[in-house]
Amino acid sequence: MTDPEAFYLPAGGDDFESTTATTSPWDERMQHGGPPSGLLARAIELTRPDADMPIARLTVDFLGPIPQGRVRTEARIARPGRRVELVEARLFAGDRLAVTASAWRINTQKNISEEYAHSATPPLLPGPQPQDFFTGLSPDWGYGRAIEWRFVQGSFNDPGPVSLWARVRLPLVAGEPPSPIQHLAVLADSTNGVSAVLPLNDWLFIPPTLTVTLARPPQGPWLHLAAHTTIAPSGTGIAQADLSDPSGFVAQIAQPLLVTPRS
Repeated sequence: MTDPEAFYLPAGGDDFESTTATTSPWDERMQHGGPPSGLLARAIELTRPDADMPIARLTVDFLGPIPQGRVRTEARIARPGRRVELVEARLFAGDRLAVTASAWRINTQKNISEEYAHSATPPLLPGPQPQDFFTGLSPDWGYGRAIEWRFVQGSFNDPGPVSLWARVRLPLVAGEPPSPIQHLAVLADSTNGVSAVLPLNDWLFIPPTLTVTLARPPQGPWLHLAAHTTIAPSGTGIAQADLSDPSGFVAQIAQPLLVTPRS
């Protein structure tokens, strides 16, 4: 199967046609939450393009499964400001509202706290590895193949915490390089999957929402994810991750989970 050129092919205006690279591990007819999250981050950034006003907190709410096919985005500034502003965005699948997002953007200042800005560096990037996914999952899993994964600790089939490096191999939108935060948003929704503590074939662990809180935008294509999942007896849980680039800490990721046996 030939790799598509991007997650989404422009269909005109703010409409986009998804490719097989967006495929969810739960259902090949549906999209993984990562690329739609990136598309909403893009819509938010385009409301008022300003590199000095990056997204500091992005929350994405999934209102239901996102089918493959055409999607449309829209965004508006809900609370304008010179130093902080709130932006809201929506993604439609056909005529159905499928995903919403909100983001706080915070104005940056040059080197005002440079002497305090220190964080631990992540482990070194390993060399290339076989791209093996969850046991029982099709090797044509679109989202999985659209990312290059290099594990430091754990794997897709080792339950529990993971330490891994990943990079998105495809543009988010055809013919357009993704911004660093769009790149991050595409990866962030993989937190619950890579750190699963139960086998994918027997259990559902579905996040209805995703929150990413950023200290700064990432730099470079490779991002490190240190992720773990905690499950409560009530059938709920939380997946969390610290995300870094080669220079150090970038963001925290959190996803509440519905945990239930597959029927």
